[in-house]
Amino acid sequence: MLIVTALGGNALLRRGEPLTAENQRANVRAACVALAPIAAEHQLVVTHGNGPQVGLLALQQAVFGGSETFDVLGAQTEGMIGYMIEQELGNLLPFERPFATLLTMIEVDPADPAFANPTKFIGPVYPREEADRLAAEKGWTFRQEEEDAWRRVVPSPEPKRIFELRPIKWLLEHGTIVIAAGGGGIPTMYDPRADRKLMGIECVIDKDLASELLARELGADAFVMLTDADAVLAGWGTPAETAIRRASPEALRALDFAAGSMGPKVEAACRFALATGKRACIGALADLNRILAGEAGTTVTTEAVGIEYG
Repeated sequence: MLIVTALGGNALLRRGEPLTAENQRANVRAACVALAPIAAEHQLVVTHGNGPQVGLLALQQAVFGGSETFDVLGAQTEGMIGYMIEQELGNLLPFERPFATLLTMIEVDPADPAFANPTKFIGPVYPREEADRLAAEKGWTFRQEEEDAWRRVVPSPEPKRIFELRPIKWLLEHGTIVIAAGGGGIPTMYDPRADRKLMGIECVIDKDLASELLARELGADAFVMLTDADAVLAGWGTPAETAIRRASPEALRALDFAAGSMGPKVEAACRFALATGKRACIGALADLNRILAGEAGTTVTTEAVGIEYG
């Protein structure tokens, strides 16, 4: 089987942890322990989030007076995180198994309405007072993520096209484990003032929507989004909170989920299931084997009728 797994940014850096190389390495190592048994038996593509990492790089740019270029920052995080995944997964698999990390350009539409409504969380968490200060000082937009937890948000337009699709397919045909579309890929667009001239654009593409596009275009047999939640929760944050174990895309879309967190995962799962007739799953990294066996997480499939709660 060809399995596309999307590692959430919080699976690579736990909430509240300092963004150090040591912490990231430890979390990547734990992720690779879960991925290695799957990679040993199946074709594997790994995508990953980069919200904390790209946010920190943006802060570093601001400290030294540089202008932010999210396409370049995205490329930097793709290389950094891909390197760690390759090394840690390689330490667990036979030496002869090849790996490749691809810097992945993904096209977006400069007229996408998302540019007028930033929703994608990046960077560290701030208390309200610090968020207000940074908003006034740097012109950044913040939204509340949790109680007294505010994070910067940037535009997150729809992914339209993956430019490196052909080399990814070639690598898979030759037995390679591919790390691609990290952080939603490098946001690019065609310059409307020139003929077929690509350029970067200031935004962060949602990792789950980009991963779904990649999984769909590769003809993946399963698409799995791994996060720090055990499953999709109906009524999240209320006394009626309940885990969803299996759902049809139509039934799941009828529920409300947070735009900056679980919402894109649910939408990506529904898109993949509807477009391919195959299953998409959402769950905790540690449960990966059980998720693929249908014993944990949330499975979205056109074979389901309504919603089955856990």
